[in-house]
Amino acid sequence: MNAIEIIELRPRLHLFRFPVGQAYLWRDDEELTLVDAGPPGGGAALADAITGLGLRPRDVRRVVLTHFHGDHAGGAGEFAELTGATVYAHHLDAPMVRGEVPGPPAVLEDWEVPIFEEATKHVPAATEQHAYAPDLQEVADDDVLDFGGGARLVSARGHTAGSVGVHLPRHGVLFTGDAVASAPGHGVLLGVGNQDRDEAVASFHRLAALEADVACFGHGDPVERDASAVLRAAAEQYGNA
Repeated sequence: MNAIEIIELRPRLHLFRFPVGQAYLWRDDEELTLVDAGPPGGGAALADAITGLGLRPRDVRRVVLTHFHGDHAGGAGEFAELTGATVYAHHLDAPMVRGEVPGPPAVLEDWEVPIFEEATKHVPAATEQHAYAPDLQEVADDDVLDFGGGARLVSARGHTAGSVGVHLPRHGVLFTGDAVASAPGHGVLLGVGNQDRDEAVASFHRLAALEADVACFGHGDPVERDASAVLRAAAEQYGNA
């Protein structure tokens, strides 16, 4: 696993960028939280990146997965073994994260096919069966986790059945997973590779309705100011929810 790129977004918030996919580190005083965990083999790289920030990997109490795809969940089990962190996944995606069943396929538009062909060179295909984190704690829509002043899990279904956004209203931070993305030359857009595009569009509108100053995506550069306004404008191009 190559070294990952580390970008400070806020004093409490760092982006860890892998060749495919990215994860985020949130700091609450002595406790740390990861949102997503990068691809298979990424656990040790994440631990090294956290150490490089002058922090202790064992202070990561939890890894919150936005969905089951390998470029987000692949490093979770390894990181949990290294640090003792608890892995959280939505109950509808948990069987795929545990490797009990393969993931349902995405319904790809023609222009998405080369993107996925390139991605599968770096991470396993979602339709294959992999145990990314055999031990995890299942969560549900609207659960509130004990970090960031109360982190609410917001349904972002459509990309996968159990996709979730993670909203920290006290800090104005929103993690969208792959429900929303950004790309050079295109700005903020609907995430690609969705299982149900209509549900994905509804989730885009749901996330855009939240109040956030910073929006952190599963792929692409975050929006670091006035994120709610940016997301709402971007969601309009897909019609009404």
